[in-house]
Amino acid sequence: MDFDFSITYFYRMMESFAKFLLWLHGWKIDKNVPKEAQRSVVIAAPHTTNWDGYFVRVAFWVLKIPVKIAIKDNWTKGLIGSLTKRAGFLGIDRSKKDPNKPRKSQTEQMADFFKQFDEIALVIAPEGTRTLRKEWKLGFYHVAKMANVPITFGYLDYEKKMAGIGGVIYPTDDMEADMKKIMNFYKNITPKKKSYFSLDERYI
Repeated sequence: MDFDFSITYFYRMMESFAKFLLWLHGWKIDKNVPKEAQRSVVIAAPHTTNWDGYFVRVAFWVLKIPVKIAIKDNWTKGLIGSLTKRAGFLGIDRSKKDPNKPRKSQTEQMADFFKQFDEIALVIAPEGTRTLRKEWKLGFYHVAKMANVPITFGYLDYEKKMAGIGGVIYPTDDMEADMKKIMNFYKNITPKKKSYFSLDERYI
Protein backbone atom coordinates (compact mmCIF):
# COMPACT_ATOMS: atom_id res chain seq x y z
CA MET A 1 0.00 0.00 0.00
CA ASP A 2 1.31 3.46 -0.90
CA PHE A 3 2.61 5.33 2.19
CA ASP A 4 0.86 8.62 1.33
CA PHE A 5 -2.41 6.74 0.85
CA SER A 6 -1.98 5.08 4.25
CA ILE A 7 -1.45 8.44 5.97
CA THR A 8 -4.45 9.93 4.19
CA TYR A 9 -6.60 6.95 5.17
CA PHE A 10 -5.46 7.23 8.78
CA TYR A 11 -6.38 10.90 8.98
CA ARG A 12 -9.78 10.26 7.44
CA MET A 13 -10.42 7.51 9.99
CA MET A 14 -9.39 9.84 12.83
CA GLU A 15 -11.61 12.61 11.51
CA SER A 16 -14.58 10.21 11.37
CA PHE A 17 -13.84 9.03 14.91
CA ALA A 18 -13.58 12.62 16.14
CA LYS A 19 -16.96 13.45 14.56
CA PHE A 20 -18.44 10.42 16.30
CA LEU A 21 -17.08 11.56 19.67
CA LEU A 22 -18.55 15.03 19.23
CA TRP A 23 -21.90 13.51 18.28
CA LEU A 24 -21.73 11.21 21.30
CA HIS A 25 -21.29 14.21 23.62
CA GLY A 26 -23.89 16.28 21.81
CA TRP A 27 -21.36 18.89 20.70
CA LYS A 28 -21.28 20.86 17.46
CA ILE A 29 -18.48 22.72 15.71
CA ASP A 30 -18.53 26.13 14.09
CA LYS A 31 -17.17 25.50 10.61
CA ASN A 32 -16.70 29.22 9.92
CA VAL A 33 -12.98 29.10 10.62
CA PRO A 34 -10.89 32.13 9.63
CA LYS A 35 -8.07 31.25 7.23
CA GLU A 36 -5.62 32.77 9.74
CA ALA A 37 -6.23 29.81 12.08
CA GLN A 38 -3.84 27.70 10.00
CA ARG A 39 -0.92 29.87 11.15
CA SER A 40 -1.66 31.66 14.38
CA VAL A 41 -1.48 31.73 18.14
CA VAL A 42 -4.80 30.24 19.26
CA ILE A 43 -6.29 31.37 22.55
CA ALA A 44 -7.75 28.42 24.44
CA ALA A 45 -10.46 29.85 26.68
CA PRO A 46 -12.31 29.46 28.92
CA HIS A 47 -10.16 26.86 30.67
CA THR A 48 -11.88 25.54 33.79
CA THR A 49 -11.69 21.74 33.46
CA ASN A 50 -9.60 18.93 31.98
CA TRP A 51 -12.47 18.32 29.56
CA ASP A 52 -11.41 21.48 27.72
CA GLY A 53 -8.27 19.85 26.36
CA TYR A 54 -10.22 16.82 25.21
CA PHE A 55 -12.84 18.81 23.31
CA VAL A 56 -10.22 21.12 21.76
CA ARG A 57 -8.27 18.17 20.37
CA VAL A 58 -11.38 16.45 19.02
CA ALA A 59 -13.00 19.57 17.55
CA PHE A 60 -9.82 20.89 15.98
CA TRP A 61 -9.15 17.54 14.38
CA VAL A 62 -12.50 17.77 12.62
CA LEU A 63 -11.79 21.37 11.61
CA LYS A 64 -8.37 20.33 10.24
CA ILE A 65 -6.57 22.91 12.35
CA PRO A 66 -2.84 22.05 12.75
CA VAL A 67 -2.78 22.13 16.55
CA LYS A 68 0.54 22.37 18.37
CA ILE A 69 0.97 22.63 22.14
CA ALA A 70 4.15 23.59 23.98
CA ILE A 71 5.21 21.33 26.85
CA LYS A 72 8.35 20.78 28.90
CA ASP A 73 11.01 19.39 26.55
CA ASN A 74 11.59 16.32 28.76
CA TRP A 75 8.30 14.99 27.41
CA THR A 76 9.44 15.26 23.80
CA LYS A 77 12.54 13.09 24.11
CA GLY A 78 13.11 9.35 23.74
CA LEU A 79 10.34 6.83 23.18
CA ILE A 80 7.70 8.96 24.90
CA GLY A 81 8.84 11.90 22.80
CA SER A 82 8.16 10.09 19.56
CA LEU A 83 4.54 9.70 20.68
CA THR A 84 4.04 13.20 22.09
CA LYS A 85 5.46 14.82 18.96
CA ARG A 86 3.07 12.83 16.78
CA ALA A 87 0.26 14.08 19.00
CA GLY A 88 1.23 17.68 18.24
CA PHE A 89 3.30 18.56 21.30
CA LEU A 90 6.45 20.68 20.97
CA GLY A 91 9.16 20.85 23.62
CA ILE A 92 10.49 24.02 25.23
CA ASP A 93 13.26 24.40 27.79
CA ARG A 94 11.67 25.46 31.07
CA SER A 95 14.73 24.90 33.25
CA LYS A 96 15.93 27.62 35.58
CA LYS A 97 18.11 30.13 33.78
CA ASP A 98 21.84 29.72 34.26
CA PRO A 99 23.90 32.89 33.59
CA ASN A 100 26.72 30.69 32.33
CA LYS A 101 24.45 28.90 29.87
CA PRO A 102 22.26 31.51 28.18
CA ARG A 103 19.07 30.27 26.59
CA LYS A 104 16.07 31.81 24.91
CA SER A 105 13.03 32.75 26.95
CA GLN A 106 9.92 30.58 26.70
CA THR A 107 8.28 33.32 24.63
CA GLU A 108 11.20 33.32 22.18
CA GLN A 109 11.19 29.53 21.97
CA MET A 110 7.49 29.46 21.14
CA ALA A 111 7.86 32.24 18.58
CA ASP A 112 10.59 30.15 16.93
CA PHE A 113 8.09 27.35 16.28
CA PHE A 114 6.65 29.53 13.53
CA LYS A 115 10.01 29.32 11.75
CA GLN A 116 9.78 25.53 11.76
CA PHE A 117 6.26 25.07 10.39
CA ASP A 118 4.37 26.62 7.50
CA GLU A 119 1.09 25.66 9.15
CA ILE A 120 0.86 25.79 12.91
CA ALA A 121 -1.93 26.68 15.32
CA LEU A 122 -0.06 27.15 18.59
CA VAL A 123 -2.67 26.70 21.31
CA ILE A 124 -2.09 28.64 24.53
CA ALA A 125 -4.41 28.87 27.56
CA PRO A 126 -3.80 32.41 28.88
CA GLU A 127 -5.50 31.70 32.20
CA GLY A 128 -2.65 29.29 32.90
CA THR A 129 -4.75 27.31 35.38
CA ARG A 130 -8.15 25.64 35.68
CA THR A 131 -8.99 27.66 38.81
CA LEU A 132 -10.11 31.28 39.00
CA ARG A 133 -7.60 33.81 37.69
CA LYS A 134 -8.60 37.45 37.31
CA GLU A 135 -5.57 38.45 35.26
CA TRP A 136 -4.55 36.47 32.19
CA LYS A 137 -0.95 35.62 31.38
CA LEU A 138 0.01 37.66 28.34
CA GLY A 139 2.62 35.32 26.90
CA PHE A 140 0.26 34.38 24.06
CA TYR A 141 0.12 38.02 22.96
CA HIS A 142 3.88 38.50 23.06
CA VAL A 143 4.50 35.25 21.16
CA ALA A 144 2.17 36.38 18.37
CA LYS A 145 3.78 39.82 18.21
CA MET A 146 7.29 38.38 18.15
CA ALA A 147 6.41 35.79 15.47
CA ASN A 148 4.42 38.38 13.48
CA VAL A 149 1.34 36.15 13.33
CA PRO A 150 -2.34 36.77 14.19
CA ILE A 151 -4.15 35.69 17.32
CA THR A 152 -7.28 33.60 16.80
CA PHE A 153 -10.05 33.09 19.34
CA GLY A 154 -10.47 29.41 20.11
CA TYR A 155 -13.46 28.72 22.31
CA LEU A 156 -15.61 26.08 23.97
CA ASP A 157 -19.11 27.22 24.84
CA TYR A 158 -20.57 24.67 27.24
CA GLU A 159 -24.05 26.22 27.23
CA LYS A 160 -24.38 25.95 23.44
CA LYS A 161 -22.10 22.90 23.27
CA MET A 162 -20.27 24.63 20.47
CA ALA A 163 -16.54 24.66 19.69
CA GLY A 164 -14.65 26.68 17.14
CA ILE A 165 -12.53 29.69 16.23
CA GLY A 166 -14.64 32.78 16.78
CA GLY A 167 -12.45 35.60 15.58
CA VAL A 168 -9.01 36.91 14.74
CA ILE A 169 -6.88 39.90 15.62
CA TYR A 170 -3.48 41.09 14.45
CA PRO A 171 -1.48 42.43 17.40
CA THR A 172 -0.78 46.15 17.17
CA ASP A 173 1.30 48.57 19.24
CA ASP A 174 -1.80 49.22 21.36
CA MET A 175 -2.01 46.08 23.48
CA GLU A 176 -4.70 47.53 25.73
CA ALA A 177 -7.05 48.12 22.80
CA ASP A 178 -6.30 44.65 21.40
CA MET A 179 -6.95 42.98 24.75
CA LYS A 180 -10.26 44.80 25.14
CA LYS A 181 -11.37 43.36 21.79
CA ILE A 182 -10.39 39.89 22.99
CA MET A 183 -12.29 40.35 26.26
CA ASN A 184 -15.32 41.58 24.34
CA PHE A 185 -15.44 38.27 22.49
CA TYR A 186 -14.97 35.97 25.48
CA LYS A 187 -17.55 37.75 27.66
CA ASN A 188 -20.22 35.91 25.66
CA ILE A 189 -18.70 32.42 26.05
CA THR A 190 -19.98 30.09 28.78
CA PRO A 191 -17.39 27.84 30.52
CA LYS A 192 -18.11 24.49 32.12
CA LYS A 193 -17.44 25.88 35.61
CA LYS A 194 -18.60 29.50 35.68
CA SER A 195 -17.09 30.25 39.09
CA TYR A 196 -13.63 29.29 37.78
CA PHE A 197 -13.58 31.70 34.85
CA SER A 198 -12.89 35.42 34.70
CA LEU A 199 -12.01 37.85 31.96
CA ASP A 200 -8.82 39.81 32.51
CA GLU A 201 -10.06 42.57 34.82
CA ARG A 202 -7.39 44.98 33.53
CA TYR A 203 -9.10 45.12 30.15
CA ILE A 204 -12.85 45.21 30.87
